[in-house]
Amino acid sequence: MKYKLIAALLIIMIFLTACGPRTPSPELQIRQAVAGTLSAIATPTRGALPTPYPTATAFSLVGLFCEYQFCIGHPQDMAFFDVSAQRNPGAPSTYAQGILASYNANLFIQLLWQTAPGATDPQFMLDLILDKDFDTASGQATPGRSGDMITIFGPIQSTASPVLPFGAAAAWTCGDRAFAWKVYTPDTGSGQALFNDALNRFSCRK
Repeated sequence: MKYKLIAALLIIMIFLTACGPRTPSPELQIRQAVAGTLSAIATPTRGALPTPYPTATAFSLVGLFCEYQFCIGHPQDMAFFDVSAQRNPGAPSTYAQGILASYNANLFIQLLWQTAPGATDPQFMLDLILDKDFDTASGQATPGRSGDMITIFGPIQSTASPVLPFGAAAAWTCGDRAFAWKVYTPDTGSGQALFNDALNRFSCRK
């Protein structure tokens, strides 16, 4: 009877041991600890890409038109538009030739250019920009220089607009191109100052 009781207790102990929680092996414990540690480590946040910031230009762009590899000044409240593109969307102005215009209630400005390799006298461009139906020279055109550019300037009268009967026209050469400029104004005194402002900020590829 005593032996039967001892045997029964051994069977129960074996059964309880088999059903109880098993202690994981040291290798498994280490693997789990490493995995837990790695997952707890914060991954570094990817650095933000550098943001490009505009750099200051060496000169003001206010009242300055730059395109077709030249720049020219104009009144701040006006902007040039491409006349060539408006006339024919398939044939806008190019480096070789073009026409721009700008206007408001008190001014009308026109600019045109064309390639003229070797040209030194811009008179032909002055003749080109003056409209024979509307414009009349009202004084002697005066030659001059602006840096290394040869210029010619003269006052005009115009019947193109009853509110802008006066003005001025000018022409000059720069690099392999010749330029012509014209303005209609309500008075006789504005043309020279407007031309000076335009040419003082003029530059072109040479």
